[in-house]
Amino acid sequence: MGYRHPFPLRWNDNDQYGHMNNTVYYEAMDTAVNTWLIRHGGLDPAGDVIGLARASSCEFLAPASFPDELEVDVAVGRLGRTSITWDLAILRAGAPDRAEAYATGAFTHVFVDQAARRPVPVPDAIRAAVEQHLPLPLPPAPPA
Repeated sequence: MGYRHPFPLRWNDNDQYGHMNNTVYYEAMDTAVNTWLIRHGGLDPAGDVIGLARASSCEFLAPASFPDELEVDVAVGRLGRTSITWDLAILRAGAPDRAEAYATGAFTHVFVDQAARRPVPVPDAIRAAVEQHLPLPLPPAPPA
């Protein structure tokens, strides 16, 4: 299990169909990842190195709606030299695992020099926090 970030739904998160609007899923995932980066990885959003979203995706599996209380489970799909791809799941608060996720998704952040906007290595503090606190994917098995 990764880091769990609470995401209680608000009245205005529902769309006209009575369930959580698709944009709110992305908001939940983005908030969870950036909260983790700031609290556990020491990211300074106004610092010299920042993480920019390069790609994102979401697979919607089941509807959620206000007043549901959700959590975003944050894990790592890939830890690269200059980027991290986050492996995310939106769950009912307290769910034991991802088996009944409302949605699964991914965000790839590329770390860049804030002024030049050119890729730089993942900051050491963030890399260390990821390796210490978040589950990393298993390497692929060698061919038989």
